[in-house]
Amino acid sequence: MKSLSDFPDAHLRIFDRPDLPDPDTIEEVYLIGICGTGMGSLAGLFREAGYRVRGSDAATYPPMSTRLHAMGAHVIEGYRASNLDSPPGLVVVGNACIPKHPEAARAREERLPQGSFPEVLAHFFMRDKRSLVVAGTHGKTTTTGMLVHILKECGRDPSFLIGGVMANDDRSYGLGSGPHFVVEGDEYDSAYFDKRPKFMHYRPMCAAVTSMEFDHADIYDDWEDYRDAFREFAGIVSTDGVLALNGDDPNVRDLAAFSSAPVRMFGIDSQDVDTRASLLETTNEGTRFRLTIDSADVGDVSVPMGGRHNVLNALAALTIGLEEELSIAEMARALASFQGMKRRQEVIAQIRGVTVVDDFAHHPTAVRETISAVRGRWPGRKIIAAFEPRSNSSRRKVFEEPYVDAFTGADSVMICRPPFRHNDRPEDFMDVDRISDELIERGVASAALDDADTILHRIVAEASPGDIVLIMSNGGFGNIHKKLATALQQRESAEATTARDAE
Repeated sequence: MKSLSDFPDAHLRIFDRPDLPDPDTIEEVYLIGICGTGMGSLAGLFREAGYRVRGSDAATYPPMSTRLHAMGAHVIEGYRASNLDSPPGLVVVGNACIPKHPEAARAREERLPQGSFPEVLAHFFMRDKRSLVVAGTHGKTTTTGMLVHILKECGRDPSFLIGGVMANDDRSYGLGSGPHFVVEGDEYDSAYFDKRPKFMHYRPMCAAVTSMEFDHADIYDDWEDYRDAFREFAGIVSTDGVLALNGDDPNVRDLAAFSSAPVRMFGIDSQDVDTRASLLETTNEGTRFRLTIDSADVGDVSVPMGGRHNVLNALAALTIGLEEELSIAEMARALASFQGMKRRQEVIAQIRGVTVVDDFAHHPTAVRETISAVRGRWPGRKIIAAFEPRSNSSRRKVFEEPYVDAFTGADSVMICRPPFRHNDRPEDFMDVDRISDELIERGVASAALDDADTILHRIVAEASPGDIVLIMSNGGFGNIHKKLATALQQRESAEATTARDAE
């Protein structure tokens, strides 16, 4: 990753920041970018801890705005320096802020106590906890949710913060009375004044790495740069804990050489792993597998989710749970009741035989695995995939060919053309039309379309009873999910009216 001195505006990024205040000395926290998934959850932790919380965002909309209002946070729409006229005890600077952001600039110029999301999380909530960190290019959100659910069901009452909402209790954060803090370890950078990956702040007692594949091309120069971040992370796991590694992924397996912590491997394909799944059987109710620990058969385990990747996620959570002295029997019972994460193969609606599924997938590998899992869950049904390349990385030209490969598992593909942003470079910008054309050459019906509403109308015209509509985006995608459910319902009503009139 780039160092701060590599930036042309380094003089705005390198400055004398006040030390973070002691948690007992402040009453109010201000979050810049409060409606982000992680920042909104951090706001929730502060509210549960008894702090006053306010913050701003460029646009405020449900569901996060509703959640923030319900928890008692004061949300301001629009970024203005005047929002800080009443100085808070702490400013949390979101990593989307640039040095000239009006609120970030004022916090810097007035030397207000300020920190990045991950360092504030660690400073206020993780210092006295046993830190369990889940990292990886793919699978970290679901694995973190599984681990939290297991600890909860086993009576350990963990504190936690996840980059997604657990379907079981509609939560993404919580302060528990138990000794653990479970956190999703993101490799994205921390703030404009701190380019370290977020997971470097979390001081892991135990950690799991689910997968490694080049991502975040907007902040990592190349694969070697990306890989080095994980190697550094492996090096900070406590020698009193464990580093759980996906032994089926050679890049993840190699991290063992960079850690002083005890290493436990998990996997499906590899024989030489400590925690292994075999005899996988997937139905529309989930996946069942035979679990082996240290070469000993310990019985069958079920997860109510499809896909090999979710079995690997479960193995990662089980490996950490074993280190925390949880029994296989109680963890298996917990996994069987895990309802998954919202926006991960989440069924939004089933209207006249058309099933609408929402998923957060945006990296090509995540797209491929999600399509494969949906195919396994609903075999023989037509899959119509709609995709919004929204993240900075997913819009990069380097992923054009991988997306073509990823979408060949679908029957019909509709890709939204991403708008060109101020930080995009023409030579690096993805050509969505090229992806669509290559899919057509491979026999997959495909179209590159201008916006979510155009895609919506195309889906309504195409979808037939029995079809699966798989919507993939790490953003709101123009609220296409709700609009599609409404449009399909209206189509059903119109068809019923026509049928009655014909009688």
